[in-house]
Amino acid sequence: MKLSLLPLDLAKWDEAPHDALLLPVFTDERPLRGAAGLADWRLGGRLTRLLKGGHLRGDRGETVLMPPGRRLTFARVLLFGVGPSTGYGDAELRQDVRWMRDVATAAGVTSFALEAPGRATGIIGARRALEIVLDETDHGDGTVLLIDNPFGQKDMAELLRLQGRRD
Repeated sequence: MKLSLLPLDLAKWDEAPHDALLLPVFTDERPLRGAAGLADWRLGGRLTRLLKGGHLRGDRGETVLMPPGRRLTFARVLLFGVGPSTGYGDAELRQDVRWMRDVATAAGVTSFALEAPGRATGIIGARRALEIVLDETDHGDGTVLLIDNPFGQKDMAELLRLQGRRD
């Protein structure tokens, strides 16, 4: 898969429509942060209502597919419960990115935007997240847009340049 970087910026999301937006959700991060928080804002609090209504908790292994409505340019939104943020590390990130990719692939998704779990709060460093996402998505056809904040994107772009990859 081809990997590109996508800013944590709704205007940029509107310019880069892809098949799906994959959002990690921790059980203990409320309000939602990062890409999930932006998507929730754009969707008028629909994700928050799912959480408050008990239709989404963020438990490890939980998956919710929802339509984006007219407010997001993605064809569908997939929410992935990744459990508690406490103790979250490289092994969990690797497992979750692989799982998210596999679910997306099984759903027929060929291009998706993803914020690596743990990036919104800095649990996982930008470079480490990029390395793991590259390892777990570096096969098959399609495109992965890795969503991150400007500081994380700067580190990621530098690493991609060093590796001779395009961003």
